[in-house]
Amino acid sequence: MATPPDSARAPDPAHPANAPEGVRVSKLMAERGMASRREADEWIDAGWVRVNGQVAQLGLRVMPDAQIDIDPAARQQQALRVTVLLHKPMGYVSGQAEDGYEPASVLVTGGNRWKEDRAPIRWQPHHQRHLAPAGRLDIDSTGLLVLTQDGRIAKALIGEDSRIEKEYLVRVRHRQPGPLPPEQLALLQHGLELDGRQLKPAKVSWANEDQLRFVLREGRKRQIRRMCDLVGLEVLGLKRVRIGSVVLGKLPPGAWRYLGPHERF
Repeated sequence: MATPPDSARAPDPAHPANAPEGVRVSKLMAERGMASRREADEWIDAGWVRVNGQVAQLGLRVMPDAQIDIDPAARQQQALRVTVLLHKPMGYVSGQAEDGYEPASVLVTGGNRWKEDRAPIRWQPHHQRHLAPAGRLDIDSTGLLVLTQDGRIAKALIGEDSRIEKEYLVRVRHRQPGPLPPEQLALLQHGLELDGRQLKPAKVSWANEDQLRFVLREGRKRQIRRMCDLVGLEVLGLKRVRIGSVVLGKLPPGAWRYLGPHERF
């Protein structure tokens, strides 16, 4: 029996005839580490991105091996984006306002800038706009919170492949009489599961008689509090003191400073 011509064949449901080919330029740029998806869309909209020699348009789909060139003006604009380090107090949420609680970004004002900030950046009101939290701290937790306009930093800190350490000091109380058994401390270091998934190995040690030091490379929702609960510990206080090589230091609660030009996570 003769093979019917292409026009007479039934459509393949796995490859519909009108399915778009290729991948969006902004997605491809993000996968290559050239920019975040949002930045890529902004650069495309500004006419700063060329694909195979042609100015790209928003929504353009291309083959995965496409040649992508970025106008130096985009890099200059990216370099002007600020990253802020805030000592988040209790009572503020990390991201969008929720349940009547304000986002921590409302604290980023000219008056709240730490007086000892040595970063050579002059405060501008637009520095408060489009600040996104790169990671989260629960409303009842305090310490170092990173807010950034730079998608590269956000991806480095909270992307799926991030390996950056986060360090916390956690004041705890054992619910059972006596100290925490060594085998329970070992479980905090490795062996616990949350939501049916095993946690990555963590560094957990005693900072003093009632305070644990946690160093994690992941950030599951309320992870430390839930880990402690599994071994019979009640969390009385939780403060993040370091992200990568950037430390909270003497930054007062409610105050913020700019990420310095020589600081890296």
